[in-house]
Amino acid sequence: SSGINAEYGVAKKRARKTTKFQRSIQGATLENILAKRNQKPEVRKAQREQVIRSQKEKIKAKKEAKSSNKKKTDTKAVRAAQKKINKANTKSKPGRTGVMM
Repeated sequence: SSGINAEYGVAKKRARKTTKFQRSIQGATLENILAKRNQKPEVRKAQREQVIRSQKEKIKAKKEAKSSNKKKTDTKAVRAAQKKINKANTKSKPGRTGVMM
């Protein structure tokens, strides 16, 4: 069956072996990727923990600022509202002194 190929001297095309290569992806250049890959795991872990710690502190600070602002405004507003309510209640109630049941 291979007589046809033999007649014309056509060699079978060889499949080219694929080679692995790295490409830079969006948001990271190839140099950055290689630098990260060559880092020791301990260094990477330390960096990650430091970043996480700083993020947590940021969030904590934000929450504290938010809560302190809230407390200041709320207590004043609540007190003013209570005063208004008390004044309204005392005015609307008729004098109950000397009423016989």
